[in-house]
This record gives sequence, structure tokens and C-alpha cells, in this order.
Amino acid sequence: MAVVEPRTMKVLLTGAAGFIGMHVAQRLLARGDEVVGLDNLNDYYEVSLKEARLARLTPQPGFRFVKMSVEDRDGMAQLFAAERFDRVVHLAAQAGVRYSLQNPNAYIDANIVGFMNILEGCRHSGVQHLVYASSSSVYGGNTKMPFSEADSVDHPVSLYAATKKANELMAHTYSHLYGLPTTGLRFFTVYGPWGRPDMALFLFTKAMVEGRPIDVFNRGDMQRDFTFIDDIVEGVIRTLDRPAEPDPAFDGDHPHPGHSKAPFRVFNIGNQGPVKLMSFIEAIEKALGITAQKNLLPMQPGDVPATYADVSELTAWTGFSPATPIEEGVARFVEWYRAYYGV
Repeated sequence: MAVVEPRTMKVLLTGAAGFIGMHVAQRLLARGDEVVGLDNLNDYYEVSLKEARLARLTPQPGFRFVKMSVEDRDGMAQLFAAERFDRVVHLAAQAGVRYSLQNPNAYIDANIVGFMNILEGCRHSGVQHLVYASSSSVYGGNTKMPFSEADSVDHPVSLYAATKKANELMAHTYSHLYGLPTTGLRFFTVYGPWGRPDMALFLFTKAMVEGRPIDVFNRGDMQRDFTFIDDIVEGVIRTLDRPAEPDPAFDGDHPHPGHSKAPFRVFNIGNQGPVKLMSFIEAIEKALGITAQKNLLPMQPGDVPATYADVSELTAWTGFSPATPIEEGVARFVEWYRAYYGV
């Protein structure tokens, strides 16, 4: 079970105007933490949605917003030096598997250079714990299910995945060299209210409401471990409250990729049950009361046929296990979508 930590901390939250970032900020503020939210409000998707998320945070006591890109080396160094954060939740990144084929440099700038600036800031300002977003995409070409932190993740199938694997390696280096506790969280297909417009649930819902067909890749023969946003947030908060520690049982002859002699951990956060894409679409149809028109298309470059999380390590460390049913989560998204867009 999680160790009870002090409930008043000064937290840097990057990607604060993002989908996961907004929800994490709300949880931190609700329990009394001071949150400095950072985001560059880029136009990867509609900026108005990011601004609307931010508008839910800015009036709240304890929240301050800083508009900045994590790849701004001098700006980030000055921010860390001035604020002296207790802990950092790093969610800012260039997201999207398919977009990484179109604009690879954006992933190096945000996900590699930006993460380097986060690590340096934590190192030089005495941050107690860095929690950062990794991704289930690191499992790449793996086919053994469910995916475990003990598995090798040396076969990425997109540059996005490669940058997330690189983040884990960079974090371990800083944990080893400087004693910085770091925890990487491999998120599995996050969905829910205020979600990203480039994700399947948003794309499908929008098309169906507008009477357009939906693009179903791999002709629907896909499975995803869809994980509701509330479960993701719970995992983030619980891991933030229990900093990574060295594993005294770590065996260098048979190294576990998610453990270390350094204060370093990596955890899956997934719903522990892959859902067929067609079943996911059926849940959307039920929530909307609309039958989808489907364009059955081949697999896209960078995609994988299935994801499935083993979360036993997360549960052992925090006492938490995601479990929101897909029907409940989809219905809550549709309710939000209809209210937000007035449809």
C-alpha cells in the first residue's frame, strides 16, 4: 500500500492544458497542493479546447499558469531556480503515433530536448520526485500478452514510441548518477471527458454525430486496453505520493527493466483487459443512439494490433488497480461531448 505523504506540496505540472494534465491538476488542487501549470498551447489540435481546459483551472486558488515550451532551455532553468518545486509531474509531450511520421522533428524537440530540460531542472533544484508520462507504445513489436514491465521494450514501431523509451533510459541515468527518484508511467489508450480530438473516441463520436462514416483501421481487427481518465489520474497521484526507491533485490545478472539499484521505477497503467475495436464502436453507438457507417481500412504505419496491460506492479506499489468498465467511460465521454459542443 502507498505510504501516506504530506498533502501540501508545490508541484510543477507540465502539459497542464492537456487532457490528462487538466484532470491531474484538478485533483492536486482539490487536496490543497500548490500547482504551477506549464503549457505552450501549441496548435497540434484545436487551441480553443486547451484554453477551455485551462479556464477550469485558472480561477482556482493555488494554481498559476506559465506559458512556455519545455524545450526552452533557459526558460525552464529559470523557472526551476525561481520556484523550487517539491515534485514534478511531466506530461507535456508531442503526442500521436501517426503524426510522428509526418513531423519527426517535433518529437525530438519536445520529447527528447524537453525531457532533458526537465531532468536538469529537477537535478539542480532538489526536486524530491519526478513522475513522467511514458506510453504503452514502448512495447512496440511485442506480441506476448499482457505487456509486463519485465518485458524487453527494444523494438519500437514509431518514433513516438522511441522517444518514450528514450525518456525511460534518460530518467534511469539521472536516478543512477544523481539519486533523483523517477517514476515512468506507461499509459494505455487513455479516454474520457475533455479528451484529445485526435484520439479514436473523439474522432468516432464527432463523425457519427455529424453523419459521416468513421475510418476503422485494420478493418476493425484491433484490440486496445482502453483506460478511463479517472483511473489514470488516480495512478498518477498515488505514484507521485510514493517516490521511487532502490530495489534491494535488483540482480544485475538478470536485470528487471522496470527496477533498479537506483531510485527508479516504471509502471503500466491500463484497464487490464483488451477491448475489440468493434466492441468499442458498439459502446459509442449505444451511448449516442446512432449506428456508425464504417470505412474498413488497412493497418496504419506505426500502429500495433493489440495492447494489454499487466498492472500487478502498480497495484503492489500503490494498492490501486484501474477498473472502469468501457460502457461507463464511453457514456461519460459522450455526455461531456454533447454538453460541450451543444449537440
